[in-house]
Amino acid sequence: MNIITQSTITCPVCSHQETLQMTEDSCQYFYECPQCKTLIKPKKGDCCVFCSYGDLPCPPIQKNKKILLKIDVK
Repeated sequence: MNIITQSTITCPVCSHQETLQMTEDSCQYFYECPQCKTLIKPKKGDCCVFCSYGDLPCPPIQKNKKILLKIDVK
């Protein structure tokens, strides 16, 4: 399983979508929608806006899932 570093965020207010590059070693806590200018924060329990509103979770979460999959397979 490869780590994917692009995710498409969908604004929960206006449904605008934008594909963004994610960093592999950190989480993005804020995102300002370029269409409606809403400042978006993660949902409770999520580490970042990609995990809450993206089509893919952030790389640190992808890495954790990859590790868990290896443990479950053994």
